[in-house]
Amino acid sequence: MRIEPYIHRWQGSPFGAETAPPWSLTQRAPELVRGAISGLGPGYEVRGDVAVHRSAEVEPGALLRGPVIVGPRAFVSSFALLRGGVFLDEDCIIGPAVELKTVFMFSGSKAAHLNFIGDSIVGSEVNIEAGAMVANYRNEFADKEIRLMVSGVLIETGVDKFGALIGDGTKIGANAVLAPGAVLPVGARVPRLGLVDQRETTAERDWQRDKARLLRDKG
Repeated sequence: MRIEPYIHRWQGSPFGAETAPPWSLTQRAPELVRGAISGLGPGYEVRGDVAVHRSAEVEPGALLRGPVIVGPRAFVSSFALLRGGVFLDEDCIIGPAVELKTVFMFSGSKAAHLNFIGDSIVGSEVNIEAGAMVANYRNEFADKEIRLMVSGVLIETGVDKFGALIGDGTKIGANAVLAPGAVLPVGARVPRLGLVDQRETTAERDWQRDKARLLRDKG
């Protein structure tokens, strides 16, 4: 599964040579972002494993736990938390009390405030309204493996943490939830209070398997 059909800037980014599927790339985010820091141009101020472009603004109170790259003209508000390997492309906006954990976010995308985005790749010009969550872990199942349903095909990722691949121009309404393993095409729309759970078609099967396992363990 390639990223380019969803995110046009991927190929020209510091990670464009990577051809692994998105859930493998998020697993390697700290390594990839740390490697990209060493190849940045002179416009960046680098302190340890945090690189902030001189045209970007990081407000007092924001917490950047490297490796982190904050690109040109990006804005990170007070009380935002960036951790676990984060790449912010140019003109991204991260609002108050937003947590990004292991995220690649491309040009002009915005997370308003009170958002969590975990283990995800977010395209350009994506707008995530207040309170929307991109979950990265299947707490509700005994079997935690992330499975994606794409064009009717079930993909087993082999990982237990992956949030979403979000195509360019997607708009996600306030208080919406993307369950782990969401794949949104270019220009997708998620309504306010909406739920995207592309594994729900297999939820009954998973529940039956989990129930059988619990009964077996008790027996």
